[in-house]
Amino acid sequence: MAKLYFQYSTMNAGKSTLLLQASYNYRERGMETYLITARLDDRAGEGRIASRIGIGEVADTFAEGEDLFAKIAARIARNDVACIFIDEAQFLSRAQVWQLARVVDDLKVPVMCYGLRVDFRGHLFPGSAALLALADEMREIRTICHCGKKATMVVRMAEDGRVLTEGAQVEIGGNERYVSLCRKHWREAVGDRPA
Repeated sequence: MAKLYFQYSTMNAGKSTLLLQASYNYRERGMETYLITARLDDRAGEGRIASRIGIGEVADTFAEGEDLFAKIAARIARNDVACIFIDEAQFLSRAQVWQLARVVDDLKVPVMCYGLRVDFRGHLFPGSAALLALADEMREIRTICHCGKKATMVVRMAEDGRVLTEGAQVEIGGNERYVSLCRKHWREAVGDRPA
């Protein structure tokens, strides 16, 4: 039975690595997968999912306002697909998450979404909030804070090393901009202010 999955974490937990490994497992068994990532995140190059450990794959992209049900249905019509993989799922809109649910329910193809749960201010991303509400199965991918506890939050850093507490929700970056922390150390870093 097809399901909508959401695997979430903070930065640098290995979400893209797990996505690429799962896709590889399908392909190794002769089953086609369809990889999609956010067009706005081009750190690895446009239309590419890449991991910090050096593996990567070409992927299709999604943009704001794009109909993912229509996009996926067209792809399935051309070539049978065993599983859909979505990277950077936090950038999905609520409407796009509903479209993915329709893919699962109506086209009967599993959709596995990987993304961040919260932003640097401790707020849910719209795509993540919708996935938390609609996913059939959810799994937290764990990473650790510098203290050894589970990291559940992330801070955004300025070029001079200061922790930023204001700014746009979406600002693309990697290790040079974001640090994953446990809640206690996040509170300390942002001045214990309510998010």
